[in-house]
Amino acid sequence: MKLFKPAMVAIALATVMGCQEQAKTEETVVAAPVLETEIQKQSYGLGASIGMYMERNLEEHTKLGLNLDKDLIIKGFMESIDGNSQIPQEEIQGLLMALDQEMKAKQQEKLAAETAAALAEGQQYLEQNAKLEGVQVTDSGIQYVVLAEGEGEKPLATDTVKVHYTGSFINGEVFDSSVDRGEPTTFPLNRVIPGWTEGVQLMSVGAKYKFTIPANLAYGEAGSPPRIPGNSVLNFEVELLEIQKAEPAPQVGAQAAQ
Repeated sequence: MKLFKPAMVAIALATVMGCQEQAKTEETVVAAPVLETEIQKQSYGLGASIGMYMERNLEEHTKLGLNLDKDLIIKGFMESIDGNSQIPQEEIQGLLMALDQEMKAKQQEKLAAETAAALAEGQQYLEQNAKLEGVQVTDSGIQYVVLAEGEGEKPLATDTVKVHYTGSFINGEVFDSSVDRGEPTTFPLNRVIPGWTEGVQLMSVGAKYKFTIPANLAYGEAGSPPRIPGNSVLNFEVELLEIQKAEPAPQVGAQAAQ
């Protein structure tokens, strides 16, 4: 969570303060802003953009229980822009650092609660999924279903493979799909998550499997922010299209002469 940028906030607060001052006086007639020239539109657009930025930040603070006082935010801006801040700049810096630290602590608490819940939910899912018809389980804990068998050799961990795949969470939400993009993916098999490295080695070209990969063989406790939360059990439907064998290591000296 980033702290408010003073320059950006200043502009936004000026706009907000003007609106609030008008609202306080019933006799005041609120006139629509004049947006005829390019500079007028740019000025308004800048203020609107920063206002939205502030709104998102305040919303994030509120979600974590840090309910900042909008009236005091505006008052602090208006007094400081006139050189009448009630708090010295050095103290303000300390206050903002403390706010930032508190925000980070709240975020860590929230993340820890979410990952603990995901771990329990994932374990329950794995236990139930393993009982379904056709599900096989490897020694490491990967669960898979053969949707279509292929023919021929299977890849080694050192090979490069071309695949089509769809990845989804246990609630069915798709988070990534080469199928949707309409373009297969090629990668070295030993440079992906462990569940892929092990699972795809079970397949022959033309095969299509559905893998259910425990969190410890996927992205672990840390997850892969911002898309994949920590401790996520992941489902992948994978179709193996091609195996590109690894080039043999060059031999030198006495070995090459033999």
